[in-house]
Order: sequence, then structure tokens, then C-alpha cells
Amino acid sequence: MKAIWNGAIIASSPDTIVVEGNHYFPREAVNEAYLKPSSTHTICPWKGTASYYSLDVEGQRNPDAAWYYPEPKDAAREIRGRVAFWRGVQVVPD
Repeated sequence: MKAIWNGAIIASSPDTIVVEGNHYFPREAVNEAYLKPSSTHTICPWKGTASYYSLDVEGQRNPDAAWYYPEPKDAAREIRGRVAFWRGVQVVPD
């Protein structure tokens, strides 16, 4: 799978985990150059507290377009160390 936004491949990996329709990419498959830390956090009752990144590609910013669970609850332990995308990021087969 590939995550693409603004013409750039943000992440690429054959090893994604799908949870609630979202592909979670291994952290090492994500191009860190495009990620900018965000102060946004949300809470999921069964996954835990999510942290976010904004994407910065070619001078364009996509706020809070990537998220991850630094300390997921036991029910979601398989997504530890993984990043998912939304807000216009296309996740397509590679």
C-alpha cells in the first residue's frame, strides 16, 4: 500500500494493518521528512489516546492528517509503532 498526498509518497509498505477501514503503516515505512508534530490528541475508548502529525509537502500543509497511538490499549496493541492517514491522503495499492 502507498499513502500519497500532494503528489508525494508519504508512506509505502506491503505490511499494513487495517483497523476500522484505516491502513496503519509501520513507522519505518513513513517518510519522516513530511511529518510535522501536532499538539492535537484524541481519545478512542478501545484504542487509547491518539497523537497527530501534520503533513508538509512542497510548501502545502495538511493539518493533523496522520495519527498514531504511542501507547495503545491492549485491544489495539497491533498498531503500536504504526501511522494511519486521512484528510485527503490517498491510500492505494502499490
